Order: sequence, then structure tokens, then C-alpha cells
Amino acid sequence: MWRTRASAFLLRYSAPGRIPRQILASLKTLNPPLSPLPNPLRRPSPSRVHFGHCRFFSVDPAAGGVPATGEVSSGGDDDPFEEGPAVVSVESGSSLASDENLGFTSQESELWSSTFREQSGKDDIFGGSQDDLAEVNGGGDHSRANLVSEGSSAEEAAGEVLEIDVEKLENALSFLQSIVEEPLESTLDKMDLTLSEEFVVRVLQTPLVLADKLIGFFKWASKKPEFAMTSSVLDLLVRAISGSVECSKNEAYMLWDLIKEIGETEKELLTTEIFNQLISLFSKLEKSKASFEVFNRFEEFGCRPNAESYYLTIQALSKRSAFDRAWSVCERMLASGELPDGEKIGKVIAWLCKGKRVKDAHFVYLTAKQNDKCPLHAYVDFLVCGLSRNDDTVHIALELLDDYSEESRKYAVKPFTSVISGLCRIQDAEVAKKLLDKMIDSGPHPGNVIFNHVISSLSKAGEMDDALALIRQMENRGLRPDIYTYSVIMSGYAKGGLMDEARMVFNEAKKRYPKLISTTYHILIRGYCKIEEFETALECMKEMKNDGIQPNTDEYNKMVQSFCLKALDWRTAEKLLEEMKECGLHLKGITRSLIAAVKELEEEELKNVVAIEA
Repeated sequence: MWRTRASAFLLRYSAPGRIPRQILASLKTLNPPLSPLPNPLRRPSPSRVHFGHCRFFSVDPAAGGVPATGEVSSGGDDDPFEEGPAVVSVESGSSLASDENLGFTSQESELWSSTFREQSGKDDIFGGSQDDLAEVNGGGDHSRANLVSEGSSAEEAAGEVLEIDVEKLENALSFLQSIVEEPLESTLDKMDLTLSEEFVVRVLQTPLVLADKLIGFFKWASKKPEFAMTSSVLDLLVRAISGSVECSKNEAYMLWDLIKEIGETEKELLTTEIFNQLISLFSKLEKSKASFEVFNRFEEFGCRPNAESYYLTIQALSKRSAFDRAWSVCERMLASGELPDGEKIGKVIAWLCKGKRVKDAHFVYLTAKQNDKCPLHAYVDFLVCGLSRNDDTVHIALELLDDYSEESRKYAVKPFTSVISGLCRIQDAEVAKKLLDKMIDSGPHPGNVIFNHVISSLSKAGEMDDALALIRQMENRGLRPDIYTYSVIMSGYAKGGLMDEARMVFNEAKKRYPKLISTTYHILIRGYCKIEEFETALECMKEMKNDGIQPNTDEYNKMVQSFCLKALDWRTAEKLLEEMKECGLHLKGITRSLIAAVKELEEEELKNVVAIEA
């Protein structure tokens, strides 16, 4: 008897994931626990569409219950565990499905049988009462032992449980999955399909159905009087199309046209989730204008955008760098109070920063903070760095550093470095030094780069004592000033004409780094030329060559101009010109003319002197 009950059970719960809670509870109370039962109702692979072996309507009544499609019934109750086809004739006395096909062992079969017997005195384990089941079977015995009336045929039970003609469904799916070009509506009409919501749902849930044919099938079905369109079925269609990897832009626009057509007559069927799926689909196809159009049609079709709607639209527009439109959506989002979670807010901030709308990104951050939806620290770092790049927002970035907790600021080296760099760029050396002192006290620990920025800023401002003090502080913290650090200090001294101090710093740098860079020598040469110590500048150039660093055209050009314009020494200038030729360097034409002009000027002066003496 339990096999008859199991047959009805399988028929009723052929949909995936519908195992009665009573059975699960019974299995859990077994003592001692047996090995886990294989789930005979586990969901099949999508390609089998939940009925790979089902042929509920393929039995020829004239043949006495023998399957018409070549399926052979088992021998009867004498050999119930003999392997055979998944579906057999119930009228011939055989079971609906062999235990081995369902994955049962003999012990498990007894377990299922006992479970049914224990539940026989209670409500129907399939979800209804005994009276309800008897009523479905057309009355009859209300005995607890009978779940399906003995006088009812298997076809009647199947008709009550499953209203889908599986063979016709498979034919329809075969056509919809094929790439054969046939008229869709006429082909479906010839199949004489019996439409129901369950039938349409099965089609929409089946993978590998071509998107254009799926839309065409839905249009065709919506015209049939026996099919009543619902929001859930429409949502399932949109999900099926948007979730398809091979969905093209033309098919996406076809779906959008269908939704607009439905919205004109049956507005109540459209939901916010349907619109969100469409926005996401167009975003995936990088059709930002279409996503924006869908977003703007919410109110027209009686829907209200939620936080996900705003986020998906901003994402679609940002992909195509339409940041002005993205900000307009942000404004509506902030006004509505519908904000996504912190991570998505962070992504919105990052997109706005990439679009150089850092002030707007900062406003989004402040609003999210007020609503307790602060973004992750990584996005705050991005915002701080973006604000630091603009001169007029550096101090706003400085204020954001106070939002870092004691723990998070330990790892916030990059945003702190960006702020100090911005402060030094706008020549706010004093504030930069205060921030550096704050970093030394409470973190993050500054490195050479941050010290160099502040030292350079102090040197340009003429605060040489503070710059030297920072060098000593670097050394005390175990940091080693690099050549750039020494060059910055030398430049500060040379700018003020303090060449002796600059030379001392140069000598100290040379002790630490035997081979310096050309910039270091260049600072000395320019500094000595500035105070008109040309011979000392010439000695620095020779020292540079002796240390293995070849002067470039810029050094020679500076020296030649200095000797010609200030020292009026065209002879030394010509010697430098010869050195350049030997090194393969070429002097600019205007500088060459300068040497000739100084030489000619000197000759004219000599002639005038001779003429006066004569």
C-alpha cells in the first residue's frame, strides 16, 4: 500500500523543493539514526526540466495500460525491486517507480512504509487532511489506511496532481530551444497546447530557451483567454531574459517594449523589482541611456524606485562616464532617503570621484554618515585622495582624517600622504608640519616620502631650521634621509644665497652616498652662478665630471650664459663649447650667438681704447 501512497506523493510534489515538513521531522526522530536517505525528490538538472522520465499522458488506454511509447511495465508485485522504467502502469499492479530508480534500499523502503503508517491517523502527510484527500478522489472510503481511493485510476490521480501534458510541454520546449526559423505563433497553435500558469512557468524556468523566442512565446500566451498574466510570471520572464548570458541588446529592447506595452493596459502588474531587473540588464549591456530611461518611467507606471533602483542606475551611467546624469540620480536618491548599504554607497562615492565630482562625492558621504550607512574605509581613502588632488578641497580632506578610528588610521598611510602632499602643494607648510607631528604621535607612522614633502615645503618657505630639525627627527626614528632629502635642503639654502650651508649639506650627502645624482650638482652650480662665483661653479662642474657624472646641455648652457652675460668671459665660454662638442652635446643657436656677440663687443671696446690712446 505504501507504494500507492508514494506514487501519489511523487505526483503531487514533482516540483523542486517540496518535501513535506512532517516527513523531514519523522526522519530526524529516528533512533538510532540510519545512514542519510538519498532524496528521491531532489531537484534534477535543468536540462531534464523535472520530468526527464515522466510520460503521464503517453499511456494508450486501448492497450490495457501498456505504455504506448515503448515503455514496458514491470512484472508486478512479485518482483517490485526489479530494475525497470521510471514510470509504469499502475493498473497492471506494478509500482510507479522502482526503489532502485528512486535510490531506496530495502531498509529505507521499510522506513518510508513505517513513516506512512505512523502518519495515517493524522492529517495527510502530503499537506491535506484525509477528508480533503477523499473529496479530491471523489468521495469513497475515509479509512486512515487509504490515501488514494482503490477505485481511482492512476490517470485520475495524476490529473488531479499535475495538470500539464508533459509530452506537449517537451515539444514546445524543443521548438523554443531550437534555432530553426519557423513562424512562432502558427507553430505553437498547431501544437494545441493547454495553457496554464504552471505551464508557462515551466517554460520560463527552462534554460537554453532563446530569448527572442521566449518573449514571443510570452506574447502568444498572453493573448490566450485561458492564461491569466500575473506579476510573478512577468517577473519570472524578466529574470529569465536578464539572467541569460547570451542576451543581446536587441532582445533587451524587445523585452523593454513588451513591458511598456503591458504597462499601458495593465499597470498593476509592473513592480519595482521588474524595473530593477531591466536596469541591471541594460547596465550589463552598457546601454546607460536605456537604463536611465527605465529609471525615469517608474512613476509613470505606478512604481516607486527603491535603494537598489538608484544604485543600479548610477552604476549604469558611471560605466559610460555619464557622471552628470549619475549625479542627478544621486540627488533624487538623497532626497528620497532611500540609501543602499555602506558598500554600495562607497562605490557611488568612488564613481563620482573618478568623474571629478569630489565635492558631490563628499556630500554623499556626509548624508550616508548621518543615516548610519558609512562606507568601508577603502572608499573613504579613495574620497580623501580625490579631495587632496584639488587645491580648493585639500582642507576638506584634512577634516575627513578625523573620522578615522585609532585602529583604522594605522593603515591609512596613503590618504594621510595625499593630504600632506596637497598641503605642501598649496604651500601650507605650517599645517603640513602639524599633521606630520600628529602622525608621529598617533599614527600612521610617516615614511621618507612624507618627511620629504614637508621638508621641501619648509625649504621653499625659507624655514631652514625647521627643515634641518626634521632631518634629525628622521634619523632619530631610524629613517635614513635620501639624496632627494639632501637636495631639497640644498635648494632651500641656495635659494637664499647661503652657499656655504648648501656646500656643507652637499658634503654630508656625499659621505652617505658616494655617487650622487646630477640634480645635486646642478643645485650647487646654479647657486654659485647666482652669487657670481663663476670659478667655484666651474670647479663644481669639474668635480661632477670626476665623480663620473656627465653634465648635460642644461648645465653647459647655464654656465655659458653666466660667463657671457655676467662675467663677459667669452674665452671660458668657448672652452665650454669645445667640451660640449667632444661630449657630443650641442649648444643652442641663441647661446652660440651670445658668445659671438660678447667677443665682438670686446673687440670694439679694444678698438675704442686704442683710438683714444692714439
